[in-house]
Amino acid sequence: MTTPDQTALPVRPGSPPATTPTNPHTQLGQIAPVHLQDRLRDHALSLPGVRRGISRVSVPGAVAFYLDEPLNPPTMPDLFGGEWGHIHPPSDGSLHLNVPTELAERLIQAGWAEYHSLVGRGHIPPLVVMLYGPRDEAELTVCASAVEEAYLANGGARHDPTGRALGFS
Repeated sequence: MTTPDQTALPVRPGSPPATTPTNPHTQLGQIAPVHLQDRLRDHALSLPGVRRGISRVSVPGAVAFYLDEPLNPPTMPDLFGGEWGHIHPPSDGSLHLNVPTELAERLIQAGWAEYHSLVGRGHIPPLVVMLYGPRDEAELTVCASAVEEAYLANGGARHDPTGRALGFS
């Protein structure tokens, strides 16, 4: 059951893409079209209070999302100095996002994400996922909702000028 503020999380069609088991944690197959990567990046950067930056923890060319001043009390620890996510260069197109463990588990179970390779080794907590890049418009919608949920958990403000509810809490 969902409420007006919630959207059901659909199952991602097909098998998960191949990824690297080590750092850098990279998506190797099912690469998102660049125009969808660009739209997802731009969506994240359009959220109130978000600024673009160079990632402190990702590969060169990744675009990091920073929220320097939380607009609401965050429910997540600040793991990477204000960086709550980043999108990898176009040759990969996946994202790493800091999300609550319960959302991470939902995204993984529905086939949209996997834990960062460093989670399994105990180097980072089970709060960091690789969100696979969107392959089509429908997937872009789900990925944008996941980005919004990460943003909110890290201190973002629920705001949308169209009045639509963000995310799939």
